[in-house]
Amino acid sequence: MLTESLSTGLLSAVVGSLPLLDLLVSLPTDAETVAEVVPSGLAGLDWRLALIPPITGIIGYMTNWVAIRLMFYPVDFRGVTVPGMKQISGFLPRKIQQIPGVLEGKFGWQGIVPSRGAKMGSIAYDNSVDKVATQHEFYQQLDPDAVAARVVESSRDDIHALVDDILRREYPELWDEAPEPVKQMIHRRVEERLPEVSENLFHKTGENIDELMNVKMMIINHLEANPRLLNRMFLEVGDRELKFLVNSGFIFGTLLGCFSVPLFLYIDEWWVLPLSGAAVGYMTNFIAIKAIFNPVNEYKVGPFRIQGLFVKRQNDSVDTYAEIVADKILTVENIARHLLYGPKSDRTRKMVRDALRTEVDRSVGIAQPLVRAATGDQQYESIRESLATEPLDYAYEILKDPQLNRERSERMQELVAKEMKKLPPEEYVKTLRPAFEQDEWLLIAVGAVLGFVAGWIQLLVVTTI
Repeated sequence: MLTESLSTGLLSAVVGSLPLLDLLVSLPTDAETVAEVVPSGLAGLDWRLALIPPITGIIGYMTNWVAIRLMFYPVDFRGVTVPGMKQISGFLPRKIQQIPGVLEGKFGWQGIVPSRGAKMGSIAYDNSVDKVATQHEFYQQLDPDAVAARVVESSRDDIHALVDDILRREYPELWDEAPEPVKQMIHRRVEERLPEVSENLFHKTGENIDELMNVKMMIINHLEANPRLLNRMFLEVGDRELKFLVNSGFIFGTLLGCFSVPLFLYIDEWWVLPLSGAAVGYMTNFIAIKAIFNPVNEYKVGPFRIQGLFVKRQNDSVDTYAEIVADKILTVENIARHLLYGPKSDRTRKMVRDALRTEVDRSVGIAQPLVRAATGDQQYESIRESLATEPLDYAYEILKDPQLNRERSERMQELVAKEMKKLPPEEYVKTLRPAFEQDEWLLIAVGAVLGFVAGWIQLLVVTTI
């Protein structure tokens, strides 16, 4: 027989839901009637029914927590290759093909975000970086004059050794036997010309930046090669929203669990709680994701302001996003690597070679005829080529300096943050929304499957305690 205290507890758990309230008020109280409507063997549950809402809340919390983990981890694919799976994967439904590893013929898992490195990098550029500034404006934020000055300062001592090494390697007899005044003259001219040459090269790079680099490809390649950085972007920028997604699982799960009580009492079937668990796992993820991003624009309902959680705190999350972009992506080192070793590096190196060859002639100065006569035109051109190209790799090592990158990132961060705060809500939401949008069905489906399994556990708990 259902006790009076149980009836009171159940009524409190579902306050605010009038249809369910009426249903619970009308629950039978005598043992014979209860035995008629409760599934076989469940008539003696009484107080155990009160466990259903909190257990359902725990199910919602756990399914959301696991679903979020599966979005970002493991960073690298873990699984096994299934013979023949790759051949048939092309005939599978498109949504199944989107599961990490399927198209490669593997069964296992990789975090959804790190498995979409190229796609996420493209989204990061199209929905944020591209709306902030042009390639030239980004380059100027690095302060080319300051970078050129650092290169000169760092290389002033080593550049002489570099010139010595090249000349001695290309034509050892000539350089070893050259009069000391000639050597000193060449070194002196190199040192005198170094600041102007460095400054001119950085300015010329800025003027031709659109022909020398592709920021979008740089970002895509960098994030694809660094999936942990990609994870960090989403985890830190959407930190509060992801926590809400997990915690809301308990809140929504508990509320939805209240509806499981009458179903459990009035449907004489074993599958009620497992299916309820699946529904809870599905609905908690669905509701939470919608609450994070919708509504995009703010609505006023009486004294309340309703807006998607992520969009609502645009100013705060922008600062985090700008810091990561400036410190880890649009850095002096990354831009220099892309210019010198990226898909358009041949253009950068040709520009530098053409400029430095002229400087080699200027540095050799009045000794040029003597050097040509002693080495021959072909050997002289070889020396000229080495002096015009090898300093590039040396300069890149200087540009990798962590302190230099930190100093130059401040202006970049200010630019990104300032411009992204100006984005309208419908544009800003796209910086995080795509991480969920295309694959949110998978996130929700995982919640449903885990909820179904948890529903069985729930059934065992309330029927065996």
